[in-house]
Amino acid sequence: MKKTYKIDVDCANCANKMEEAANNTAGVKHATVNFMMLKMIVEFEEGYEPKTVMKDVLKNCRKVEDDCEIFL
Repeated sequence: MKKTYKIDVDCANCANKMEEAANNTAGVKHATVNFMMLKMIVEFEEGYEPKTVMKDVLKNCRKVEDDCEIFL
């Protein structure tokens, strides 16, 4: 299952950090961050609840970029 989320991030480098953090989160099969569109597309692994996974994604993204936001 793929879902698209609106994000708020300040620079392309920060977006890359968010993408890496999202891809290193359990339950995420693949994540892509588009800085120009301010969107994150997340493909979830089978058996994981997207809402729960996205809370962990946000937590991991804030470890690398503390002022980023993902609108769930």
